Amino acid sequence: MTVKKENIIDALKTVYDPEIPVNIWDLGLIYDIAISDDLVVITMTFTSPTCPMMEELLAQVKDSVSAVAHPVPVRVDLVWSPAWDLSRMSDAARLDLDLTEQGW
Repeated sequence: MTVKKENIIDALKTVYDPEIPVNIWDLGLIYDIAISDDLVVITMTFTSPTCPMMEELLAQVKDSVSAVAHPVPVRVDLVWSPAWDLSRMSDAARLDLDLTEQGW
């Protein structure tokens, strides 16, 4: 079975930050998706290193991607550089949160 990036992105769009009503893909928390025959690696960050839901969200990311990547194992790498900022958000996320260019 070939793991497709589009399926992984669709899975990531089902994971929401509980404090922000936007999925983690549109928030720009996903920095990279690396797919090989024997491993899928998701590189991601958070809006803040003090996020109280960090462990739960990391587990949700791994579980959601594992569901579409099976039987290929999934690893989630957490990084802090580059730091997340509002410019990483999709246009749709900015609209959902009523953030115009003037507002951020």
